Amino acid sequence: MSADHGKAWPLADADLTNQILEVVQQAGQYKQLKKGANEGPWPLFPLVIACRSCGATSQQLPKTLNRGIAEFIVLTADTEPLEILLHLPLLCEEKNVPYVFVPSKAALGRACNVSRPVISASVTTGESRELSSQIQTIKLAIREADCLNFVLMTDFTVSVLCGVCL
Repeated sequence: MSADHGKAWPLADADLTNQILEVVQQAGQYKQLKKGANEGPWPLFPLVIACRSCGATSQQLPKTLNRGIAEFIVLTADTEPLEILLHLPLLCEEKNVPYVFVPSKAALGRACNVSRPVISASVTTGESRELSSQIQTIKLAIREADCLNFVLMTDFTVSVLCGVCL
């Protein structure tokens, strides 16, 4: 059964998803990864949006965005309800940080080396520079995918750029 991911945009294709998950896994090894999973409801923190039924939150990602240490953000398209993540693209656009949706929270959880599904992850800057070239490649691929999706969705010419790339 194929899921409808209409609100999850831009959605990475299979190749980009595999590249992203590999970088996420390596970022976890270098301590350059923050993740959001089912952490329980947080009614005392107004910046955290939590699902009333399952308590899923994405508390760590606004911190990395506001501190300016996020390289790129990975969100999952199969999050239920997806609305608990939809504040993050707005923050990303405000901070000029690329973001992308991948199809599976279970796959993102495996890439983050945890047994639970992960609904969001942030690859952050680090003192070690082992991942810098791979991170830059992924950021460029995300921005190109975002521009391509924008062109395909709006039926404009190829010269149209999205707000992130301007």
